[in-house]
Amino acid sequence: MLANQACSLILEERIQTTVPKAKETRRLVEKVITLGKSGTLHHRRLAISKIRSVPAVRKVFDDLAARFMERKGGYTRIIRVGTRAGDAADMCLLELVESGVVVTPQGETAPVASAAAPVTTAPAAAPEESIVAEETLGDEPEASIEEPLTESGEEAEEDETK
Repeated sequence: MLANQACSLILEERIQTTVPKAKETRRLVEKVITLGKSGTLHHRRLAISKIRSVPAVRKVFDDLAARFMERKGGYTRIIRVGTRAGDAADMCLLELVESGVVVTPQGETAPVASAAAPVTTAPAAAPEESIVAEETLGDEPEASIEEPLTESGEEAEEDETK
C-alpha cells in the first residue's frame, strides 16, 4: 500500500490521504528522492526495489532529482484538511514542496512553466480597465432616471412647450 501511495505521490505530486498513512508515505518518498539525487544505476535499482514502479522511478531520477538538487531534505509537506465524513479520520494533502502546480487566487490550478523559474503573479488591472469591464458586463443598458420609458421600451419624448 505504501509503495502504491508513493508512486501516486511521485506521479501526481499531490494526494489526499489520512495523516498516519501520509507520514509513513513521506518517509518512503523522501528516501527515494534522495536516491534519485545521486543518479547512479545502483541507486536507481534500489529505488525500483522500494516502490516497484519504473515510470515513477524514471520521473524521480529525471525530473525530481534536478528540481530538488539544492535541497537537503524535506521534499514533502502535509496539509491537514479536516476529517472524513464516514469515520471522522483526520485527512490531509501530501504534496511535493516544489510541485509544478500553482493555485491561483480564484482557486484554480495552473501548471508552472519551469519549477526553477520564480512564480510571479499577474499585475492587477488598471482601475480604468476594471471600470470599463464592469460596464460591459451587463446584457442590457440601464435606463437613466431622467429618461422615462414607454411600455414598448422606447424613450418617451418630453414636451418642451410645457
